[in-house]
Amino acid sequence: MASKTTNPLQFIQQTRSEVAKVVWPTRREVLLTTGMVVAMAGLLAVFFSLVDWAIRSGLAGILTFFG
Repeated sequence: MASKTTNPLQFIQQTRSEVAKVVWPTRREVLLTTGMVVAMAGLLAVFFSLVDWAIRSGLAGILTFFG
C-alpha cells in the first residue's frame, strides 16, 4: 500500500491547524479535576487499607480458631 507523503512545511502547517482546534482547560478546571483525583486516590487508599485489614483479621481469626 502506497502512502501519500507530505513535505515538512505542509506537515507543520497541518499540525499547527490541528493544535489550534484544541480546547485547552482553564486553570480552574485543571485545579478542580486535580483536586478530585487526589481526593479519590485518598479515599480509595483508605478503603483498600480497611479491606486489607478486615481480610487479615478474618484470616488470622480463622487460623487461630483451627490452628
